[in-house]
Amino acid sequence: MLTLRSSGERGYADHGWLKSFHSFSFAGYYDPAHMGWGNLRVINEDRIAAGKGFGTHGHRDMEIISYVLSGNLAHKDSMGNVKGIPPGDVQRMSAGKGVMHSEFNHAEGQQTHFFQIWIEPNVTGIEPSYEQKTVPASVKRGQLQLVASPQGEGHAVKISADAALYAGLFDGAESASLALNPARKAYVHLIQGQLQVNDQVLQAGDAALIEGESLLTLSQGQAAEVLVFDLAP
Repeated sequence: MLTLRSSGERGYADHGWLKSFHSFSFAGYYDPAHMGWGNLRVINEDRIAAGKGFGTHGHRDMEIISYVLSGNLAHKDSMGNVKGIPPGDVQRMSAGKGVMHSEFNHAEGQQTHFFQIWIEPNVTGIEPSYEQKTVPASVKRGQLQLVASPQGEGHAVKISADAALYAGLFDGAESASLALNPARKAYVHLIQGQLQVNDQVLQAGDAALIEGESLLTLSQGQAAEVLVFDLAP
């Protein structure tokens, strides 16, 4: 079964310096029907104004992934990491038993646009850790490229969670398929463009919540960029 959730159904917050769409309940947005999907807890699409950002704050027992689309995200944490995250990079922070960090727009004079993703871990109380990898557009073109997994193979960052995250770019005749375990859940979020997901057409910001399916097919893309999650039930 595939359930479409349109972009306009998401929560939205405008703080002036921060404009954020929330796929699931977060901060001031609460919808008991959308608290997460499987072990996927947060997908926030954030746009941060130049020179602004999130001050130092804490997390624990959560796998946090940042996927940057434009601009540059500055990261600083209590583990000693001071990083800039440019478009094409995927960053993972395992909060574990506790970490403090801050995030700021590091792109002078321009907005930073990125996705922040939280996945519930399958082990708690671990030492916090950080990882960042570059995923070139060429390896996402016309296919689903693994960008986060429990093994952290290839271009993927390693997460302490029973989940996998793929990213892909699709246009014209490009297509891809992914075998699914019907006992698990899957989630598709279309970042931009248009894309057919199985027999459903998604527009930018739309998502497909999938359960009980054995195959995911992506086709008929129009300047599409997509994230696909394989999740614990």
